[in-house]
Amino acid sequence: MTARVVAQGTFDLLHPGHVHYLREAKAMGDELHVIVARRENVTHKAQPILPNRQRRDMVAALAPVDEARVGHPDDIFAPIEDIEPSVIALGYDQHHDADAIEAQLTERGLDCAVRRASAREHRYDDELLSTGAIIERILNRRG
Repeated sequence: MTARVVAQGTFDLLHPGHVHYLREAKAMGDELHVIVARRENVTHKAQPILPNRQRRDMVAALAPVDEARVGHPDDIFAPIEDIEPSVIALGYDQHHDADAIEAQLTERGLDCAVRRASAREHRYDDELLSTGAIIERILNRRG
């Protein structure tokens, strides 16, 4: 049986932190399925700059990713029910509450572990590992 892993995120302006997260997620199983958050569903931070389809296409082009899709408009767990993963991999700094996710999975009858990826350390002084930091630098230098 194939062990599927689900990773999810906004993935606005891809950076080395995203690649690290997706590599670690892929290592948790055999197939990596990525759910890219719909712009309209992002409420915990500024909405993405790039359109849903463009962010999905960029994530799908990364080597660790077997399949990428845009999230469901109303039910964030609907794609997880379709994929039937063995693991949901959370990014080290994602705002999600692992216990709340596990409770929702149990309520829906999904047998799935929730694991968190590690942080990616900076490899050089001016390396940017967040979309916010990239935007801030662009605004400082060109704004």
